[in-house]
Amino acid sequence: QRQLVQFYLGEISRLNPFLKGVIEVNPDALYLADKADYERKTKAPSVSLSKLHGIPILVKDSIATKDKLNTTAGSYALLGSVVPRDAGVVTKLRKAGAIILGKASLSEWVYGRSNDTPAGWSGRGGQGVNPYNFNATPSGSSSGSAISAAANLAAVTLGTETDGSILSPSSWNSVVGIKPTIGLTSRAGVVPISPRQDTVGPIARTVSDAAYVLDIIAGIDSNDLATIEASRYIPKGGYAQFLRPDGLRGKRIGIVRALFNFGGDASLTRTFEQHFKTLRKGGAVLVDNLEIAHFDEIYYNSSSESIALSAEFKIYLNTYLKNLVASPVRSLADVIAFNDKNSKLEKLKEYGQGRLLEAEATNGIGNAERAALVNLAKLSKNGFEKLMTKKRLDAVVAPSAAVSTLLAIAGSPGVVVPAGYNKDGVPFGISFGGLRGSEPKLIEIAYGFEQATKIRKPPPLKKVQDLEPHFIGVLKQMGVLL
Repeated sequence: QRQLVQFYLGEISRLNPFLKGVIEVNPDALYLADKADYERKTKAPSVSLSKLHGIPILVKDSIATKDKLNTTAGSYALLGSVVPRDAGVVTKLRKAGAIILGKASLSEWVYGRSNDTPAGWSGRGGQGVNPYNFNATPSGSSSGSAISAAANLAAVTLGTETDGSILSPSSWNSVVGIKPTIGLTSRAGVVPISPRQDTVGPIARTVSDAAYVLDIIAGIDSNDLATIEASRYIPKGGYAQFLRPDGLRGKRIGIVRALFNFGGDASLTRTFEQHFKTLRKGGAVLVDNLEIAHFDEIYYNSSSESIALSAEFKIYLNTYLKNLVASPVRSLADVIAFNDKNSKLEKLKEYGQGRLLEAEATNGIGNAERAALVNLAKLSKNGFEKLMTKKRLDAVVAPSAAVSTLLAIAGSPGVVVPAGYNKDGVPFGISFGGLRGSEPKLIEIAYGFEQATKIRKPPPLKKVQDLEPHFIGVLKQMGVLL
């Protein structure tokens, strides 16, 4: 395991100066690798070790680790803060023998700072770069987790999602992302936006790697009560048993054409029609031309999601900050004041902090917020959930992360798998979403599709000094290379 950790540390020092997928490396990584090697020598084969034993994992910088690493959500405001304990998912990873290699970069405050902040940018981490095309977005907010998995800076990574933050960067960086059912994985010790929508999930290069990680991180955590109810969804024997090459057989998959809005891009249309053929060939039944009630309101006209999230962000972030053992900031108001005071460091002039100010202006869950929450529940129940039940669907298929908002407001799971590259080499994925607890079926479908297509290829990265001058120029413009 020492060799493996050394390899990843080498890749991080070689590629991270311009990819900016990692904010911080664990100074104890090699010590932990030696410990894992010792355990392998002394315990194995008499004790069976977990599949993640000795495996180096990067976790998003919004996921707390009680070690020498910082947990800052990419913001200088939290630098030097002390967390009370490991996040629930980190406790489970450590128990399984995984090595926390470091913290992945992200869109600052899990994309909660401003609409003007580019995806993948944070004060501490700088601008994350898509390893497939340096001009393309890495997307967010789990940008660094996806960049790092794609560029092989770690074996696997953890991201978080409120609406699209695992599925979207995974799609843009040609990796597999699993967004679990709300409460299936613990959110304790994770910088929050809303426990109603927040979830923690794996980002990896293959469906099987992601499933193995999900097996470890899913389950009850007394610090997150939602995990108690959601634990009933965990199948006996775990998730890896659903990695079946014939996983597509007999699955009913719905196509909601409104999600396939390619703006007249004929090649994307052709690619997805080809993918539908692959799904059928694998034995899936495709139910086409489905409609979701109030689709336009959900995707284009409703402010309900942002009204609810804004108020929830303030409530839950304030709680998170109050519970820190030590911290330069203790409330959202403190964070805003810190950014005002350190405007150069946090690029306040360029990017502002509109979302933070909007959240600070809220005052708990009042009439407007209650109405928004009722509306969201109604839109989900009469839309996505009704369609899934009425048509007896196992999943809905969508391009990239287009299904994310439906899943976000339903608290439902989704999986994204690499689906191709455009003429500029920019990746895109195919996602499958289902009702709460449908991870087993989604993993079967995703694995069946992945094995039938084997689309993913590693990014065309060379040594920094070998990069074409044009790309060096692009990186300089983006402020990525000094």
